[in-house]
Amino acid sequence: MDRQTISALAHADHPIAAPLDPASVRELIAKAIRRGDERLLDLGCGGAAWLLSALADHPRVRAEGVDLSAPALAQAGEAATALGVRDRLVLHHADATAYAPAEPFDVVLSVGATHAFGGLLPTLAAARRHLAPGGRVIVGDGFWEQPPGPAAVEIFGGLEDLPATVDRVTGDGWVPVYGHISTRQELDAYEWSWTGSLSSWALDHPDDPDAAEALAVATTHRDEWLRAYRGTFGFVCLVLRLAAQ
Repeated sequence: MDRQTISALAHADHPIAAPLDPASVRELIAKAIRRGDERLLDLGCGGAAWLLSALADHPRVRAEGVDLSAPALAQAGEAATALGVRDRLVLHHADATAYAPAEPFDVVLSVGATHAFGGLLPTLAAARRHLAPGGRVIVGDGFWEQPPGPAAVEIFGGLEDLPATVDRVTGDGWVPVYGHISTRQELDAYEWSWTGSLSSWALDHPDDPDAAEALAVATTHRDEWLRAYRGTFGFVCLVLRLAAQ
């Protein structure tokens, strides 16, 4: 199974696709939207859960999402239609790292997609290219809550602790104006949902040629979470502004 298919199945019951609950997403978006008529861009939007939340809560906001997953974008379009916000949402089937919009955006989001850009700072560099003067960025990435073991480092690579992560961001010219550290409940709910949704799909489709692989991926992921990084891996979302504009 390709990564996009696995991700779509694993996030079926957790469309936020990051370890946050809907109230946390709404609060972060509210901190980034100041006037109420902003244009939002989500780089690596997946099923566009963040944009859908913003559009539902802020009736004058308009949004665009970019992602490589056609199934996720189709799902986003259907959800937007059901919410009655499809006329304010534009979806692009494209590589977010190479996307070049004609105009800048007031709010740029990229949560849980830093791997696509090569890390946190390259993600912020991409966001900066698309950001209007005075705009805000919402970025979400992992950090070490506790010193990691070798297995956790192998899974997640060169993360840092929270102070060092924030220092990297501020050293790159950004000022945090709000943030959210995922709670243990949010982190655990995300992992149970990821592994459970994928496992359930495999059990519900025993004759599918990909069922055995899906169940194996879910099992491996669950074991890595429980044995290698639960209690060690954390997730932070920051609302940022540029220090000098």
